[in-house]
Amino acid sequence: MSWSVRLFDIAGTTLRLHLTFFLLLIWVAAASWPQGGAPAALSGIVLVILVFVCVILHEFGHIFAAKRYGIRTPDITILPIGGLARLEKMPDKPGQELIVAIAGPLVNVVIAAVLFGILGARIDLTDMAELEQARGSLLVQLAAINVVIVAFNLIPAFPLDGGRMLRALLAYRFDRATATFYAARVGQTFAVALAVFGLFYNPFLALIAIFILFAAESESRFETQRASLSGRSARDAMVERYESLAPDDTAERAGELLLQTTQQEFPVLDGSGRVAGMVTRSGLIQAISSSGAETAVKDFMETEVQTVEPDAPLEDVMNKIYNSPVRAVLVVASGGGLSGYVSAENATELFMLDSARGRSAA
Repeated sequence: MSWSVRLFDIAGTTLRLHLTFFLLLIWVAAASWPQGGAPAALSGIVLVILVFVCVILHEFGHIFAAKRYGIRTPDITILPIGGLARLEKMPDKPGQELIVAIAGPLVNVVIAAVLFGILGARIDLTDMAELEQARGSLLVQLAAINVVIVAFNLIPAFPLDGGRMLRALLAYRFDRATATFYAARVGQTFAVALAVFGLFYNPFLALIAIFILFAAESESRFETQRASLSGRSARDAMVERYESLAPDDTAERAGELLLQTTQQEFPVLDGSGRVAGMVTRSGLIQAISSSGAETAVKDFMETEVQTVEPDAPLEDVMNKIYNSPVRAVLVVASGGGLSGYVSAENATELFMLDSARGRSAA
């Protein structure tokens, strides 16, 4: 994800911090300052950091549950509104998705239970309602926030954990695309209500509502597209005529190809014709801006590129594209040579053509 920095790796998952997270820390410090100066501001920042440690543990609950079914998680990005774990895909079986979805909130249940045990006392609803005033000890606030995280995530609003649980339950009766559609509509209805509430009481809730609204629509559209392409293979959406670059080519050469073709991504091939990486339009522009037009392609190309065989199911290819920062997958033949590539745009265009043919036949 752009505007994020890599912190470290844990169990094969990269932890990233989005730069806008610092805006949240500044906002918390500014809001806490009038209540007690620098000590109050520092206390507020420490609380936010501890909360996001709990959020990271929440995401790892999902990660380890998904790993049980052979699903990797390349990275987690910490955003001001929470954590975003990029799983390769969600399990196809409803029961497995249910377990993966509920694993995150269960981590917060455990954290809250441990904190309750340390405190040796209950937290009443008044404590929870006054969290913004930062009353009570740090542990009391942290325990209460974990209870709120559990309650919020269990709301059946897709793509929150509760919404994913709802989709899993609906998937026992409907196909995955239809289940996602219904769960997304429930999520969007909730988002509209939350946005209205947030405009009057807390703008931060309105921000979360916007995220839910667009994320629900995006995932619903993706599942519909994925289902429609069932039975298709990578070769059906593959770009076979393309321009490629060599590692020693310059950014200027890549820029010329960007202007002369309709490509947004350019495979990088070594001297033997094997894949070395890929250059994206955004990466190219950033390289020219920061290092100059004479920068070698090998110095800014993406090296972590997903590859598939020509007969790979297009559904699997889409999952890889959806979870790849490059937004394209290279199609490599059994001999190791590059046959072509599939981009998000190509998959979408194939979906549109199939939909048009279906409407025409009807």
